[in-house]
Amino acid sequence: MEARGYHVALVGATGAVGQQMLLTLEKRNFPISKLTLLSSERSAGKKITFRNEEYTVEATTPESFEGVQIALFSAGGSVSKQFAPEAVKRGAIVIDNTSAYRMDENVPLVVPEVNEGALKNHNGIIANPNCSTIQMVVALEPLRKEYGLNKVIVSTYQAVSGAGAAAINELKEQSQAILNGEVFTPEILPVKGDEKHYQIAFNAIPQIDKFQDNGFTFEEMKMINETKKIMSMPDLQVAATCVRLPVETGHSESVYVEIEKTDVTAENIKDLLKNSDGITLQDDPANQIYPMPAYSVGKNDVFVGRIRKDLDCQTGFHMWIVSDNLLKGAAWNSVQIAESLVKLKLV
Repeated sequence: MEARGYHVALVGATGAVGQQMLLTLEKRNFPISKLTLLSSERSAGKKITFRNEEYTVEATTPESFEGVQIALFSAGGSVSKQFAPEAVKRGAIVIDNTSAYRMDENVPLVVPEVNEGALKNHNGIIANPNCSTIQMVVALEPLRKEYGLNKVIVSTYQAVSGAGAAAINELKEQSQAILNGEVFTPEILPVKGDEKHYQIAFNAIPQIDKFQDNGFTFEEMKMINETKKIMSMPDLQVAATCVRLPVETGHSESVYVEIEKTDVTAENIKDLLKNSDGITLQDDPANQIYPMPAYSVGKNDVFVGRIRKDLDCQTGFHMWIVSDNLLKGAAWNSVQIAESLVKLKLV
């Protein structure tokens, strides 16, 4: 990391992911010479402490990006669509944590452990993938490189923090109401603004985001399309089912993969993942050691376990993948991209 600092702007500074980005920038000692914290008009004026210095959050305007070199966006797709081009126009490189630009063919979709080289082709905007996609491709990329990859089927067990602070509050309030025998009215999940809302406490909701015409939800389609783009495998067979669980933080995934090579064992895959960047292997069934979301919170790595060969398909394997969706799934991956830009001398 170079000694000189960068003028960094953070859009969505008061949100859950924005707060995690600030913590991550601080923990990583990212070289910042000037920090601009931005938000909606509603949140402007709030005070935030960073590196023992107090900052006042400002309302986002096109002029906010004058002199900014790196702009981290995490304030919703419409905000990114409105202000990311304004930031680029003023010379900033935008790292966008929303879905606004992910499938834009002119915007690289980057997970540094998988496709860091794609950063060299940016045109001012770099997209941060969906949280559930990120942790999966980190675990799959070593397999793709070593053994080839033909098919991926994933079922996710996603935390409510992926739906924002209001969803976390709803989970807690519903849980308390049920324990107290009180009546409550669901208002947030599965999708805020939809016609129907369901109980999340002590329940599982098989819908994340809106249903598409093909029967898959938008979250499922994000996982399918983003995986193909990140891994540069447009013909890869991918299917996803995404489920919301009453877990506060940490997404879990049951993943079935079919590789190309036929002489691979579960032990081969364990050895490969154990020595791969960004992965912690937790796989010792005899001692009941496996990844769990409660123990992933606050950690940057992707945790992988329960690796086993399919009983019927010679090239099929099953694994369990867990990660903190607010860190590797959002804040840490974004800061990692910024670190890669510095390392590759692209900023």
